[in-house]
Amino acid sequence: MISRRVLLMAGTSVLTAAAATRGFTPFASARAAQAFEIVKTDDEWRAILTDDQYRILRHEDTERPFTSALNREKRKGIFQCAGCALPLYSSEAKYGSGTGWPSFWQSLPGAVATRTDTSLFMTRTECHCRRCGGHLGHIFDDGPPPTGKRHCINGLALAFVPAVKSS
Repeated sequence: MISRRVLLMAGTSVLTAAAATRGFTPFASARAAQAFEIVKTDDEWRAILTDDQYRILRHEDTERPFTSALNREKRKGIFQCAGCALPLYSSEAKYGSGTGWPSFWQSLPGAVATRTDTSLFMTRTECHCRRCGGHLGHIFDDGPPPTGKRHCINGLALAFVPAVKSS
């Protein structure tokens, strides 16, 4: 019979190992194996991204909920990839999901690619920029019509470009 002490030590070891590997992401390996139009070295990405953007776009990290200024962005315009400026989402598809991250019910055609993400002991659909491979967030099946999808996106993975007002 396993004692509580052994069980606690085993559980602590698993959690410690998980924390120690936080910097390792299977995505980085998958991204390296996939061909993208824009390919840069880690040093090149670090030179053009902030530390937080680098963690999110290149190592699948997640920003804290309710911290992105883009949650409150209501102007018409386009949300681009912060890594390569590819237009990803229209403000027309943005909505307030209440989840703490900018949310969209669809991406622009051909802008976002997906893969299965099995981290955190669950299966989710990870989405990334199809041009540079930058991690954007995840897609869930609890969004509004017409798609029923919720693209839950890290605000730091995006750059907002307001629409030009015509005179």
